[in-house]
Amino acid sequence: MVILGHVDHGKSSVLEAIKDLKITSKESGGITQHIGAYQIEHEGKKITFIDTPGHEAFSAMRSRGTKTADIAVLVIAAEESIKPQTKEAIEHIKKSGLPFIVALNKVDKPTADPERVKRELIQKDVIVESMGGKIPSVNTSATTKKGVPELLEMILLVAEMEDLKADLSQKAQGFVIESCINSNKGPIATLIVKNGVLKQGDIVGTNSAFGKAKSLQDFQEKPIKKADPSMPVLVLGFEKAPKTGEEFKVFDNAESAKTEIENNTEIPNSEQLETKETCLNLIIKTDVLGSLEAIEDILKDLPQEKASINIIKAGVGQINDSDIKLAKASNSIIIGFRVKANPIAQSLALREKTRIFTFEVIYELSQNVKELLEKKLSPEIIKKDSGKIKILAVFKKDKKNQVVGGKVIEGEIKKGVLLDVFREEEKIGEGKILKLQKEKQEVDSVEKGKEFGLMFQGDIEIQENDILQSYTTKKQKIVL
Repeated sequence: MVILGHVDHGKSSVLEAIKDLKITSKESGGITQHIGAYQIEHEGKKITFIDTPGHEAFSAMRSRGTKTADIAVLVIAAEESIKPQTKEAIEHIKKSGLPFIVALNKVDKPTADPERVKRELIQKDVIVESMGGKIPSVNTSATTKKGVPELLEMILLVAEMEDLKADLSQKAQGFVIESCINSNKGPIATLIVKNGVLKQGDIVGTNSAFGKAKSLQDFQEKPIKKADPSMPVLVLGFEKAPKTGEEFKVFDNAESAKTEIENNTEIPNSEQLETKETCLNLIIKTDVLGSLEAIEDILKDLPQEKASINIIKAGVGQINDSDIKLAKASNSIIIGFRVKANPIAQSLALREKTRIFTFEVIYELSQNVKELLEKKLSPEIIKKDSGKIKILAVFKKDKKNQVVGGKVIEGEIKKGVLLDVFREEEKIGEGKILKLQKEKQEVDSVEKGKEFGLMFQGDIEIQENDILQSYTTKKQKIVL
C-alpha cells in the first residue's frame, strides 16, 4: 500500500491517525524527507503502508513507491483540491496500473469541499464511485479520525477483489525501499518482501550490493527471525548500502551474489576532476540513498547554461577526512544533508579551509547551491546611455588624443565617461572623454543644448558630423 499526494495534504497525518506512528513530529519542517514503511493489523489482516514525500523534489521516490506496492491511496486535501504533485501521483498510479482509493482528507476544515474535488478529478480521468465511476473514495480527517476505519475497510475490500497473493514457495524477492550507513552498525537497508520468506542468515543481493542478513528488524526496530510477504524489514549485513529502488533476491551463496553484481556494474564516468571557472564542484553526503537520489534530481533541474554543477563524489554517511582531502584536491565544496562532519574531518576542514554546508531541508540545500553557482559567474556588465554629442569641429590631434568641438544633443555629458563613435549610424570605434571645456574653462559636465570642447582618447580619428554616444557601466550580479 503506497500513500501518495501533494506536500502538506496530510499523507503522514493519515498514517498517524491509523496507527500512532508520530511521523510528522520527527521530520524537518513537517515534511517527510524519505520513504518510510509501516505495518498495522486490522481485522486479523496485516496492511503495509509505504509513505512517500509529497515535495516536488521527490518524484523518483514516489514513482518507486508505486512500483513496489499492490494498492495506492491518493490523499487530497478537500479544502485545497488538486495540486501539481497530485497530478504527478495520478500519472504514476496510471502508469503502474495499480488499483487505488481516493482519500479526501481534511474534511473537518470549514472550507473543505469534497464534491468539488471529485468534479476536478473527472478532468483527470479519475471518476470515483459516487460520480458514476469505479474508483472508491473515502472522506477522512486525520485530526478527528473521521473516515479512517472506513478507509481501512476499503483497503481490505480492494485487496480481496484484486485477489492479491504472494508465492511462498520461491526464494525471497522484493525491493529496496531505503538504505543508509549507520555510524555504529554499518549499512542498513529497508526492504519490502514481495514473494517468499526472508530469513535471518540468508544471502541477499541487488545489482549494486550484497551481504548476509546478520539481523532482521521490523519497522519498529524490534528483532525478528523472518519477514513474510508485504512485510517491511530492516536488514543489517550488506557490505555496502544498496541503491534505493533496486530489486533484491536471495542467493544460494555469496559467490553467486558477487558474480551477479560484477556483471551489472556500470563503467564509471571519467569526467571526475573538472575544475573550470564556471563549474561548481560538489561532494555530497546524505543520511540515506533516497535523499541522495532526490538531491541529485533537484540539482539537475537548476539552470546550468552559464555555470554547471559537477558532482565529484556522492554517498551516504558522515563527512569524513577522505571527503576533505578529495575536496581540496578537486577544489570542491562539501554538501551534507542530515549528516555532520566527524571531529577529525572538522579539524582538517578548518586547516585546509574547506567549505562545508549542511542542511536539514532539501529546498534550502537547493537554494544554497543555486547561490554558490551564481557566485561562480563574473558579474554582468550593464551599459546605460547617458548623453549624445554631435561633432562640430576638429581642432588638433596627437599620437594619443584628439581635441574636438561638439554640441550636446541628448542627455548630459560628464568628464571621464566612455564613448561609442558612430559615423553615418554605424559604430566605428570607442573612446573616453579626458577633459571637458566650456567657454575656455574646464568643467565636469555639460548639459543638453550647449556647445563645448573635449579631449578625446580612443582607437579612432574623429571627423565632423560624427555622433559620440556616452554611457556608464555597472556590475550586476547574475541571477540564475
